[in-house]
Amino acid sequence: MTNSINEVLDTDVIFVTGSNTTESHPVIGAKIRQAIQRGAKLIVAEPRKIDLARDAEVFIQIKPGTNVALFNGMMHVILEEGLQNKTFIAERTENFEELEKMVKAYTPERVSEICEVDAEDIRRAARLYAQAAKASIFYCMGITQHTNGVHNVMSVSNLAMLCGHIGRESTGVNPLRGQNNVQGACDMGALPNVYPGYQPVNKPEVTEKFEKAWGAVLPTKPGLTVSEIMNAAGHGDIKFLYIMGENPMVSDPDTTHVKHALEHTEFLVVQDIFMTETAQFADVVLPATSFAEKDGTFSNTERRVQRVRRAVEPVGNAKPDWMIMMELMNRLGCSKVYKQPSEIMDEIASVTPSYAGIDYDRIEEKGLQWPCPTKEHPGTKFLHSGSFARGKGLFMALEHKAPAEEIDQDYPLILTTGRILYHYHTRTMTGKVDGLNRMAPESYIEIHPATASSLKIQDGEYVRVSSRRGSILTRAKVVDTVERKVVFMPFHYAMGAANMLTNTAIDPTCKTPELKVCAVIVEKLSKTELDGLRSYAAAAYIG
Repeated sequence: MTNSINEVLDTDVIFVTGSNTTESHPVIGAKIRQAIQRGAKLIVAEPRKIDLARDAEVFIQIKPGTNVALFNGMMHVILEEGLQNKTFIAERTENFEELEKMVKAYTPERVSEICEVDAEDIRRAARLYAQAAKASIFYCMGITQHTNGVHNVMSVSNLAMLCGHIGRESTGVNPLRGQNNVQGACDMGALPNVYPGYQPVNKPEVTEKFEKAWGAVLPTKPGLTVSEIMNAAGHGDIKFLYIMGENPMVSDPDTTHVKHALEHTEFLVVQDIFMTETAQFADVVLPATSFAEKDGTFSNTERRVQRVRRAVEPVGNAKPDWMIMMELMNRLGCSKVYKQPSEIMDEIASVTPSYAGIDYDRIEEKGLQWPCPTKEHPGTKFLHSGSFARGKGLFMALEHKAPAEEIDQDYPLILTTGRILYHYHTRTMTGKVDGLNRMAPESYIEIHPATASSLKIQDGEYVRVSSRRGSILTRAKVVDTVERKVVFMPFHYAMGAANMLTNTAIDPTCKTPELKVCAVIVEKLSKTELDGLRSYAAAAYIG
């Protein structure tokens, strides 16, 4: 996030897109509602009528995969009506002319056809956002998990810069992280092209610094992304795979493809707190401790580095992740020994400029937000004050591009996926809580009443959902929160798994798969199939 969570309370206009915030990020969702009670106006652009849509001044129920067109349409209105921040554009940006020329073609009427929304709603949203004194954008994986995810993010930045809603308090571009320490993992270099602090692996001066700090020869070219790793493993090009705290057999697209990749990996190690669906394929399972059994830090979605303290003793032979990694490192010839996590944080500070001022003493009571370059620095509440990291902000003229897979006669419905309030990611933890399982016991698919009626599908009955990659059985949930050609599934469940259906097509730049759009067909089961399913009710699927 460019800004801090509490800053939303003083925002005049909040734009939520690609995020079911109250269910996926309930704390931030609650803050948004508090801001609305204090007078803030809300814009929501989502394929589903999410809970926050009830609070929205403008709700735009866009067709999945059309975000770039929507942003371009809003910018067209802003420029046509002279609502842009001319001073900000002149002083802090470049390439504005290219953007201005490109968005001329994205009239609200044209965009309304692409997004399948009302042109007047596009105008209302554009005016509301542009005319606010302070406006902030919140988005999540509904923006990023597309074959044009990078363009989606750049378009969000275009919109923010066009109106000068960045680099100031209670404004900004605020991506919401999907799990509690995703930000921290990325900060620490758990990406294939950077070392800690987003320092590029292909910069000689960076490589030299880390080789000196770690006493080792390091690679100088980027590695593979998760999608590329699975493809390479499936082709037999990766012999050894080490998976930590991740469950790709449920979370990754095209589960059949993932299964094939794991089965064709010669040696698979899984480090986790429970025996997950992925761990079932492992040659070795290393038992790690949960968050409550270890000391360390998490870096949250607002860049705040916070202490985590052990509350209970580890169970059995489980060890903290850092200790497992250190012992493996020692066996592989690196003699470095850490006695406690604070020593690791000190090392992080020594090689990572944005963390240089952070140590355990400073975050004992309250976390610090990076960048925090010195021990005297108070941390950074919001980013890009005065200038951007690259100097001037770069406008990118980006055309709308259709998703990798569109509906047709064989697969006439668009499937989009997401999270629900009662479960977390692949249910590794929440799936073991009886109360949560009573609230949300199994997989389901949301279908519009008219679509369900045309298919003779009743609310609550089991249906078959198929894509070009596979077929599953799940329970139908007939609701008016989706449009007629759109269906929605939560991805949390291993049985009736949404990701058996989703597409492995990736964004060419960041290699993120298109989990949010694929073409499916939903079919009513025959009486024979239903009878067979009922007789199977005591087994795994229905439980």
